[in-house]
Formats: sequence, C-alpha cells, structure tokens
Amino acid sequence: MPVVHVMVWKGFSNAAKKRVIAGITNVFVEMGVPREAVEVILHEVPKENWGVGGEQASERLKDVQVP
Repeated sequence: MPVVHVMVWKGFSNAAKKRVIAGITNVFVEMGVPREAVEVILHEVPKENWGVGGEQASERLKDVQVP
C-alpha cells in the first residue's frame, strides 16, 4: 500500500528515525490503513548536497543540528 519516501539530512539519530517512521505510520493507521501495509523509507542526504535559498544547507543552516 503506501510507500513514503522521506529526505533528511545525514546524521539523524536512530531515535529520531524511529520517531519519524512511527509518526508517519500512525497517520496512515488513523486513516484505516493496516500498520503492516505502510512502508517508510528514509533517505539521508549530506547537508552540503542540500540547497536552501540558493546556498548549501551546510552553510546557510550551519547552526541547525540534526536530531
């Protein structure tokens, strides 16, 4: 059934990944989709490969820490 792709910065903690996966899954479960039918795939992208406002996220958002 649903397959959800989530792009995140590289370095997310395992605890944060678990929260993201559980939270997204719960949204679909609340809509009546069986829990075992929901797939969530996390794609980790280095901040220097992510652009925000015409700049690398590693520069523009250098003070933002990943969870």
